[in-house]
Amino acid sequence: MADPSSPKSPPVAQFTWRAVITGMLFGGILSLCNLYVGLKIGWGIGMSLTAALLAFGLWRLLQLSGRCQGLSILETNISQTAASAAASISAAGLVAPIPALTMITGQTLSWGALVIWTFSVCMVGVVVSIGLRKQLIDVEKLPFPSGFATGKTIQEIYNHGRHAMVRLQLLGGTALFAAVIKGIEHFKNLPKAPIPGWFKAQPGGGLEKAGLGGFSSSNLGFAIEPTLMMYGVGALVGPRVGISVLIGSITSWAVLAPYVFEAGWVKPGGADEVWYGQGLKWLIWPGVALMVASSLTSFAFSWKSIVGAILPARSDAPAAEAGSEVLPKKWFITALVCVTALSVILQTLFFGIEPWVATFGVMLTFLLALVAARVSGEVNVTPVTAMGKVTQLTFALIAPAQPSSNLMAANVTGGSAALCADMMHDLKTGKMLGADPRPQYLAQIFGVLAGSLVGCAGYLILVPDPARQLLTAEWPAPSVAAWKSVAELFMKGLDALPPGAVNAMIVGALVGIVLAVLEKVLPEKGRAWVPSGPSVGLSFVIAPSTSFSLFFGSMVALVAGKIAPDWSSRFMIIAASGIIAGESLSGVFLALIAILGGGG
Repeated sequence: MADPSSPKSPPVAQFTWRAVITGMLFGGILSLCNLYVGLKIGWGIGMSLTAALLAFGLWRLLQLSGRCQGLSILETNISQTAASAAASISAAGLVAPIPALTMITGQTLSWGALVIWTFSVCMVGVVVSIGLRKQLIDVEKLPFPSGFATGKTIQEIYNHGRHAMVRLQLLGGTALFAAVIKGIEHFKNLPKAPIPGWFKAQPGGGLEKAGLGGFSSSNLGFAIEPTLMMYGVGALVGPRVGISVLIGSITSWAVLAPYVFEAGWVKPGGADEVWYGQGLKWLIWPGVALMVASSLTSFAFSWKSIVGAILPARSDAPAAEAGSEVLPKKWFITALVCVTALSVILQTLFFGIEPWVATFGVMLTFLLALVAARVSGEVNVTPVTAMGKVTQLTFALIAPAQPSSNLMAANVTGGSAALCADMMHDLKTGKMLGADPRPQYLAQIFGVLAGSLVGCAGYLILVPDPARQLLTAEWPAPSVAAWKSVAELFMKGLDALPPGAVNAMIVGALVGIVLAVLEKVLPEKGRAWVPSGPSVGLSFVIAPSTSFSLFFGSMVALVAGKIAPDWSSRFMIIAASGIIAGESLSGVFLALIAILGGGG
């Protein structure tokens, strides 16, 4: 296959409407997957590889039918770029600050306002990525591992088309299977399988005062889920995260929760109920403290990246290729001014944020986006939680006791930085394939538009009433819990916390710091045995049944990797992605049916 970047190669079409529209359609669908997953566990799943396979497979099938030519390799890159940008829309606030604001203030946005808002947040990230590409990809040549992996896979499927169709069949088969299981669980009301266990009430304790002789492990949510999505997520995140959430779940729900109920710090629920909501009122505080402290500590260890992002490149850094300035400076500056002005205007109109505060937030975005992109490019982890908490702390200092400023100005800063970092991986993929980055920027804009239109509609369908639906066993929404808790803490102070929560937060923060430090200072072999701090903290906020599913899924992936390493390296990510897509899309579809049928 000819190298499309070679000057001797004939010009190859990149930005074609069939490629862009394909990416927008698949990206809109995949945005619902990330929205669903984000409201369940607070994470987003990288969809570039899935989008590339879907685009390639669709047009290869049309080619085999004799109706048209398949996509070229550069068209597939454009399609996956648009789809990836659309799928990332959840990071623009839909699974964190936007519902948190509704839960605190009661303010809701219409679908149109949500579309405009999320589009503006994403556009700040897109424009900033234009200014960063030359430095981070051409000059410093950062690896951006996820983008590199997507590029290698695209090269492989074009060199070995038969393997691509096998991957596509696996993706479709696992998605269909997961969707069927979700449908059976929904319509047949399949219960979770409880894990046996009994906690006896202590004389004179809170449980006895509530008229309970004890409670079962199922009251705390220890059960096996019948649906498959979290098993797929576990397979993607790997054994370290799976073991970490298991450790955290046992610590929080099997040790701390019974103590809290016995101490009378939180009232238990009924004998036949799951006490997730009651336990969360207390466990959320040490859990969030652990997640935030661990994320910020890990972020601090990236100080070299931070300094490198702020300071200009060394004089001995590799020179950029000719023509790597993809846009004239006047165009770039004009775009920067336009997205800044749009963001400031929308913050003022929608949320009543003072213009100077809004402007400061966008200015802060430029710095944090550079830092987030550099860290993501080096270690393949975008510090979303750290970005969010840094911005919330900043706005707590400059605009105290103002939840709209704390959440929505920080939404612009943290969301744009996260999106910018994710988009740099797509630009890395394009670099590997010899693509011109300018068509990729256009594809990102169209993708963001598709994601905003579809993702915001999906959000309103899934959670029309965030105050009632979120922070429940059905929708744990850990990111919402973290943003909401931090905003309320700055508003109300420590006195508003439940008994014992302050000490628990201190201990949780210390544990998070220790775990993050150990992860950075231990040798590689020892590092593998250190639990993941954010994952341990996450398990305080999600139901034990979800933690168990994540753990079992990670163990399946581990065993598969030992028994069939070649198959696992080629197909495990595809199978897990299919499971996640199948259940999440069916979940959105079932929610839509319930609305149309008058069921909520």
